[in-house]
Amino acid sequence: MNVRPGSRAVKQDGGQHPPLDRITVALIPEAGEDLQRLQDRTGLSRTDIVNRAITLYEFIDAQQQAGYDLILRDQTGQTQLVRFL
Repeated sequence: MNVRPGSRAVKQDGGQHPPLDRITVALIPEAGEDLQRLQDRTGLSRTDIVNRAITLYEFIDAQQQAGYDLILRDQTGQTQLVRFL
């Protein structure tokens, strides 16, 4: 299937795929190691992990902008405030 920039790919069943937004990133060594650990633990592809990470970061940032805190609670009930700088 050939896709021109700005066009929509048409699936064989007649539906449409949204155009892909491709980026290239240079990961620092720690991030590369974290990505590999996530792949090993979850079985997800790099693309799936990066897409989920961006979606999660957008959600957290939107909540913080709205005045909410991110709080983690362990099984004992102890909590920790998480801050993104």
